Amino acid sequence: MQSSPQNSRVALFGEVLADVFPERAVLGGAPFNVARHLQAFGCEPLLLSRVGDDALGRDVLATMASSGMDSRGVQLDSQYPTGQVKVHLENGGHRFEILDQQAYDFIDPSVAQLVESPQRPALVYYGTLAQRHVAARHALATLLQSTQASKFLDVNLRAPWYTESTLAFSLEMADIVKLNDQELPALADMFGLSSGDPHGQAMALMHRFDLAQVVVTCGADGAWQMGRDGQVVASGTSQVAVAVVDTVGAGDGFAAVYLLGTLRHWPTAVTLERANVFAAAICGIRGAIPDDVNFYQPFLQAWT
Repeated sequence: MQSSPQNSRVALFGEVLADVFPERAVLGGAPFNVARHLQAFGCEPLLLSRVGDDALGRDVLATMASSGMDSRGVQLDSQYPTGQVKVHLENGGHRFEILDQQAYDFIDPSVAQLVESPQRPALVYYGTLAQRHVAARHALATLLQSTQASKFLDVNLRAPWYTESTLAFSLEMADIVKLNDQELPALADMFGLSSGDPHGQAMALMHRFDLAQVVVTCGADGAWQMGRDGQVVASGTSQVAVAVVDTVGAGDGFAAVYLLGTLRHWPTAVTLERANVFAAAICGIRGAIPDDVNFYQPFLQAWT
């Protein structure tokens, strides 16, 4: 599943929604957040999602247009509303109240046709939330089975919106899996894998599902990656001091920079370090996406 170095196109399947904070609503959803970051970094993200025929849906499309994003993969739903998540800030972290029966639950399989065009993606990104209903789950299966692009699973467990069968399918289709240090033991337990240390759990997960890489994020303690050969590359805590506003979107920021590093063939250690630094910076703003595009300039300059 190799792609040419020049290909910077990433297809991102899943939810677009509004994160509703106590004081305001912010557009979000992991695939949407990652796509917006990739656009700012000069890549060509293609979001494959669905919004309602409502004010929020129009806001999504307007935001994409103003950012220069390709919106061909965003379907319009006349029956179900654009997704919403209530975000409750608690004890320095966040709790999500994810509303059901949202437009992204009904993504149509026709989105798969967009990755069969001459501009095939180098990578396909997907998660688990948008698989909670059979309609979108079928659309994702159609997409993954119709492309030879490398497949990146961003686990993002959101109880109660996942099942063992959904996770098994997602892992079986993936080449690269990103998850956090709480999700790794949860998956190891779910699938009866090694109950040893995290490295042993990651290796067992790789063997069980024939993965190329497992990337584990550890919050303020950095991240590490394991390859097929069992070798581990780690990056510690970001040395950049950031006053934490909230942690919403930190994982999405990490994922975006990891994908960028994969597309640009950065060394693994460099990719992890840069992803950590960017994720830490995201914790310094309200919500997952900066209001000012100039937020990205220091990173673009440093990484050129």
